[in-house]
Amino acid sequence: MKKNKLNYPVFFFSAFVILVVTFFASVFPQAVAMWLAKIQASLVHYFSVYYLIVVSLYLAFVIFLACSPYGKIKLGRDDEQPVFSYSAWAGMLFSSGIGVSLLYFGASEPLTHLLNPPVLEDPTIDAPRQAMVLTFLHWGFHGWAIYALVGVVLAYFAYRHQQPLALRTALYPLIGKRVEGVAGHTVDCFGILITVLGLVSNLAIGALQISAGLEHIFDLTHSTSQLFAVIVIITMLATFAAISGVEVGIRWLSNLNIVLFAALLLFFLGWGPTSSLVSTLGKNIGDYAVSFLGKSFSLYFTSSATWMGKWTLFYWAWWISWAPFVGLFIARISRGRSIREVVLGVLLLPLLFTLIWLSVLGNSVFNLLNHETAFELSQIVLTQPALILYKLLAQYPWGVIAAGLAVFVSLGLFVTPADSGAVMLANLSMHDQKSTHDAPRWLRIFWAILIMLCTLGLMFANNINAIQSAIVLASLPFSWVLLVYMLCMLKSLRTDIPLLLPPRVLAKTVCSKAKRD
Repeated sequence: MKKNKLNYPVFFFSAFVILVVTFFASVFPQAVAMWLAKIQASLVHYFSVYYLIVVSLYLAFVIFLACSPYGKIKLGRDDEQPVFSYSAWAGMLFSSGIGVSLLYFGASEPLTHLLNPPVLEDPTIDAPRQAMVLTFLHWGFHGWAIYALVGVVLAYFAYRHQQPLALRTALYPLIGKRVEGVAGHTVDCFGILITVLGLVSNLAIGALQISAGLEHIFDLTHSTSQLFAVIVIITMLATFAAISGVEVGIRWLSNLNIVLFAALLLFFLGWGPTSSLVSTLGKNIGDYAVSFLGKSFSLYFTSSATWMGKWTLFYWAWWISWAPFVGLFIARISRGRSIREVVLGVLLLPLLFTLIWLSVLGNSVFNLLNHETAFELSQIVLTQPALILYKLLAQYPWGVIAAGLAVFVSLGLFVTPADSGAVMLANLSMHDQKSTHDAPRWLRIFWAILIMLCTLGLMFANNINAIQSAIVLASLPFSWVLLVYMLCMLKSLRTDIPLLLPPRVLAKTVCSKAKRD
């Protein structure tokens, strides 16, 4: 059997570009931040409508796949069984796709939208409910559809057509054998670059969340040395999990994340106004469903020219930046399941918990707002958003213990995307990587350490905002790649189940295909 080798053009070029970008962003933070901010402003001005349309198009495409007869197609042989159990599969979907950002933004984002809304559009819905609708929009169906799109497309070509599990593979129906040349290398390199940007942003947010929790519990002062220690320790844990592989370390961490996250959610429901929180959850989901189409295409230019770029546009770009590695990871764990099962699983299973979590935390922090706390919370959400969660927990009995649990949950959600990201980056760096095996351990360690070094350099240069601007910039060309994915998927599916052919032609096509097989 031919042994897979390192893809030298992809590995060295992508690593070189990442190091160069990190160097300039760390050594010349102000100049780079200013340059990227100008580019982001231009993107907001010229491409806002494009982002709203294209992300909605991704969602419509995966819903079409799930609802059409194509949804019955098995991602693998027709008689193949899923590699992972349903519970383990659902746990890994949740942990890899959400990350610690849900803790960071769970309470701070609804409060931010309440205190600084883009526009008060519907006077029949009060401000807190409108704030929750915006939060649900950013964490809802659109983002998960991007993950489902990449996961299904890559799994289809890897398991159905026996191709390597790589980003370039989906382009084969369009460019044929040239996928092994410059075009394929470019797609994989760009996928690695945008994945690193997303992981660095997540690593920075996770470090801030964990550090804020430690400061709250032990009454510590905020310091860069503390952030340094948090990032190094968690990178070591992520590296260990990445070395152990998907079947052991990442699977175990994912199951633990769900248990701890559910325990924290039950704490808020149990000690808070349970009936009120359950009632507002139903209202929030109803508001999201009713306003879904309208909010999906709202630009808010009449009220704030910068709100769109700071929130909705950035979120769509952020979901796209995570799509390469999360999509690859979803494909890696979804062998043996049907297209319909993967799409519905990705769209519904993590989303349901996400919406419940956002509603419970958002409405819990709304309940704290009064004349004494409104000013304090508004200042915290502007200066240190990660602290909002712990300020909320301090209002409950056993708040310190719950804060410790929140720190532990942050740790688990921090480690899981980092280790799965390292595994997927390593796999992308290999030539003809087999879908059932992961890249060598040394390569996983390399990417975990490189992500850590990038995060440390950018955080201590106080230039994380530049990375967020870079995510918006890098997501634009990759959004075009996703459109090409859709075309290639449809073209290839027509050979499996040619739905649009007349019955007589369809019968001949099926017979000829059976003879070839």
